[in-house]
Parts: sequence; C-alpha cells; structure tokens
Amino acid sequence: MTTDAGMACAHETKSRLIQSEGRHNGSNSESTSLLTNALLWFGAGVSLAEILTGTYLAGMELSSAVLAIVLGHIIGGVLLFFSGLIGAREKLAAMDTVKGSFGSIGGRLFAVLNVVQLVGWTGIMLYDGALATEGIYPLGGATYAVILGLLLLFWLHRGLAHASRVNVFAVAGLFLLTLVLSYVLASGGSSMGVIEASSAEVMTFGAALELSIVMPLSWLPLISDYTSKAASPIRATAVSAVSYTVVSIWMYGIGMTAAKYFGESDISAILLKAGLGTAALFIVLFSTVTTAFLDAYSAGVSARSISSRIDETKAAVSVVILGTLGAMFLPMDDITEFLYFIGSVFAPMIAILLTDYFLLGHKETVGAFHIKNLRLWLVGFILYRYVMSIELSYGYTIPTMLAVAALKYGWEKISPARA
Repeated sequence: MTTDAGMACAHETKSRLIQSEGRHNGSNSESTSLLTNALLWFGAGVSLAEILTGTYLAGMELSSAVLAIVLGHIIGGVLLFFSGLIGAREKLAAMDTVKGSFGSIGGRLFAVLNVVQLVGWTGIMLYDGALATEGIYPLGGATYAVILGLLLLFWLHRGLAHASRVNVFAVAGLFLLTLVLSYVLASGGSSMGVIEASSAEVMTFGAALELSIVMPLSWLPLISDYTSKAASPIRATAVSAVSYTVVSIWMYGIGMTAAKYFGESDISAILLKAGLGTAALFIVLFSTVTTAFLDAYSAGVSARSISSRIDETKAAVSVVILGTLGAMFLPMDDITEFLYFIGSVFAPMIAILLTDYFLLGHKETVGAFHIKNLRLWLVGFILYRYVMSIELSYGYTIPTMLAVAALKYGWEKISPARA
C-alpha cells in the first residue's frame, strides 16, 4: 500500500510538472476561436505539396485512386483528431503530450525529430512555391524562394492571433480561386478524356493509400500546438481535423485530375492552363505562406520543448532561414521518401501515445526516460521500414500502428509498471 501510494504521488507530481512545462511553452497565450482553427487548417490543406502528391496517383484507375485518397484521408483525419484531443484536454503543446509516454527527456527525441521534419516541410513548401511562381512569371527560382521566405517571416512577426485575422481574407481568396480551378479542371477533363494509364507510372493501391494517410499523419506532431490554445478545445479539434481532411482530399483530387486528364504534373502549367493568370500567383503565394506558417510556428514550439532556454520566435525564424536556403540550393521535386520517413518515425510514436492515453488511461510518466516505450517505438520504426518492402494492399501505417498498439497493450497487461 505504501509503495502504491508513493507511486501514485509520484505520478501526480510528474503530471503537474509536465503540464506546467507545457503551459510555460506557450499554451497560455491568447485563446483561438473555432473559426480561427478552421481557417488555419483550411490554409494548411490548400497546399502545393498536396496537389503535387495527388499527381502521383494519376496512373491508377479513377475509382481506385479516389478510394485510396478518401479512405486514406479518413484514417489520417481520425488519427489527427485523437492526437489533437490529447493536447486540447490537457492544455499541452504537441511535443509535451509525447513526454507523457516517453519521459520528460525521452520525449525530447521526438521534439528533435519533429523540428527536423518541419525544417524539411518549410523548405519543401518554399521550393514548390518558388518553382510554381517561376513558371508563371519568370524571375528566378532563388529570388522567389527569398520573397516567399520574407513573406513567411512577416506572417511569423504578426504572430498566431494577428496572422489568423489576415488568414480570413487570404483563405477566402484561396477558397474562391480553388473553386474556379476545380471547375476548369472538371470541365476541361470531361472534354479531353483520360490519358492512357501506360503514359504515367502506375502506383499500387497500398502505396496510394499510404501517401493519403501519411500527409495528415505529418500534422499529428503539430495539431496540439493549436488545439491546446482553443477556447472550445474539443470542438476546435473536431473542426480542425475535419477542415484539414476535407480540403486535403480536395487538393489531392485536383492534382490527380490535372495529371490524369491534362497529362500535367507541373503546378504552374496546371494553373496557367486553367487560365488563372495573376490569380494563379495569388494562389501560389498565399497557399505557400499559410501552410509554411504552421510548420515554422510549430517548429518554434517544439524547439521550446527540447529546452526551455530556446526562444520560440528565434527558433521559428531560424527554421524559415534554413528552409529558404534549402529551397534555393537543394532539389526537392520528389517528396515520397520524405513522407515515408515521416510515417516510419511518427506512426509508431502516435500508436504508443494513443494507446497509453485512451486505452490504458496513462496521462503521466515517471522518470526521464520510459525505456519500454522507447524500445517499442524502435520496433515499430523497423517494422514500418520492413513492411514497405512487402507492398501490402492496405499500406504501411495501418499494420504498423495496429501491431505497435497491440504489443503496447499486451505488454502493459503483463508488466504494468511504468518505468
């Protein structure tokens, strides 16, 4: 009884320490409304990277491609919701929720990996944006990368609350222009017919499903940075997940349709063929900034989770600078391997976190490292990479997460001590 009471006291003390650290890391800032969260995640979904990824599915049968896109996004959207719900309930930033399963220091491993992926995403967003704008109004890809980087720095300077107000107008414009683009593609496609599957690389259903899951999966380590600040946390989480999922399906569909019916995978060519002209430049610039803002902002929050001595704003600015340099000097045309890397890192991490929180009721941890969970994550990482070589019809994330969750649940029932 004495040991159990001491353990319970330690659990409670550790939980309070983690929550206090998470609030110190920025969760106590101005609350955000449902509309703000909806617009933030709408802007995240309207992304050139999502359109580009959709083009990879063009060689598939139309019905199979649509099924893979919709089913994959539903799976990813559900995971996105439950991940954001933890931060919303506990008022913790995303990487601080992870410390509850991996330890106050062990959780920092994933904060580091998250910053790495966010540097990558910022670079990819700026690269795609620069490439597309160069195709519309030639000025030099590096020049456009710098322009986009400066716009992103302005967005960061305004902060989350102020940027959200500007987002109202930016997202409204993006919404209208994307409707026009969708209409042009739909009407053009019906008159031109479908290209032959042999003229495009045919992707397997499992690979297409995985690419549709892994895009929302890449946002799992970020969503709690925003839901933890919401005035209505649970509703804001639902609105965020639904908004992003629906818009991302839409963007994948635009990319797939453009490549399938017009034989185009170049974003600027798609926009110009749609006859959007100057409006196309608006789509590229603001879709790039609204998406990259979330990457850079959350990189600052994650950096703060690594060490309380790191300034969030300076870390976010550093990420923008690194991303801009990457967009200027590195080739980033094919992001499939990058997406698979994200899946292999974060799918087993999220499986352990969700199992801990929702199935086992563990909302705190004891000690700097949770060795069992770290070992289990490594098993999941290796399993994901192994499953990639098998080409399963249901992708790599689903079997990996189910296996890791089952191992975690069974392990805890056999040996329930948390250490």
